[in-house]
Amino acid sequence: MEYTEENVRKVLQEIHDPEIPVSIVELGLIYEIAMKDAGVIDITMTLTSAGCPMIATLLDDIKDGVTAKVKDVSEVNVHITFDPPWNPNMINEEALFALGIQPRES
Repeated sequence: MEYTEENVRKVLQEIHDPEIPVSIVELGLIYEIAMKDAGVIDITMTLTSAGCPMIATLLDDIKDGVTAKVKDVSEVNVHITFDPPWNPNMINEEALFALGIQPRES
């Protein structure tokens, strides 16, 4: 895959929260993807809970996945923030359906 934000997002779409069978993109955990010079990517994201016991696994999955699948990536930095805090309203419609949750009314 070429070195683009769209391709990074595609890779992140394949990474699932270790405790919820839905991608981190569909859950609304990815806040920003910043493509830097020389193959450096900064990803700002949140977690479903501050005490996530699987954070190390999730961060490894993100870094390893992006580095392996996107050409010319030399470094992936993941920044965790809780501002704004995650809430279930951030889950997209596809993920709601996959989880068997009734979609929100518009």
